[in-house]
Amino acid sequence: MAHPSQLGFQDAASPVMEELLHFHDHALMIVFLISTLVLYIIVAMVTTKLTNKFILDSQEIEIIWTVLPAVILILIALPSLRILYLMDEINDPHLTVKAMGHQWYWSYEYTDYEALGFDSYMIPTQDLAPGQFRLLEADHRMVVPVESPIRMLVSAEDVLHSWAVPALGVKMDAIPGRLNQTAFISSRPGVYYGQCSEICGANHSFMPIVVEAVPLGYFESWSSLMLEDA
Repeated sequence: MAHPSQLGFQDAASPVMEELLHFHDHALMIVFLISTLVLYIIVAMVTTKLTNKFILDSQEIEIIWTVLPAVILILIALPSLRILYLMDEINDPHLTVKAMGHQWYWSYEYTDYEALGFDSYMIPTQDLAPGQFRLLEADHRMVVPVESPIRMLVSAEDVLHSWAVPALGVKMDAIPGRLNQTAFISSRPGVYYGQCSEICGANHSFMPIVVEAVPLGYFESWSSLMLEDA
């Protein structure tokens, strides 16, 4: 999860997020090189007293500064399109979870089971146990098996919400009357935090998302226990 004074992204916990981090570094390096070149040219032009008459009218330079930006844009666009298609791929999901946004909590329904669903509210500050995170802990976590394709169906009951977990590279708008779909695979066991990322009213800041990825055996035990309680 994020920590104070952090400048970069959270550690990737899914293959898609790893791809996004690599693309970010790739694009950032291109931006850094362009900025360095432009800064060098500006400093050189301001400080020198010499004038090169061949630069004032040069077809070669005009060709270069037309073709080079086009090549750079292609180098950025191709990896970006690849990741967009990867994020859209949902192949044979092992589990489907429906997340419904409400003012101001989330409800989860495991559609592969007959009666497995629950509401997830933020734990108030005064009820937090030692080591828990303020504004990020929920009374019921969304538990998923690790290294399994998970399909998320996201919608809302009242106003616009957005289901987002940065470490998993997932962000999907929850729109009333519309069912959106996304997917993720958790690379390793852990607890991953997110928040509603669409301003949805007075308590927008108080509807956290907590995803707990566990081995398949633990998930089966948890689901059996939840079904018994239901």
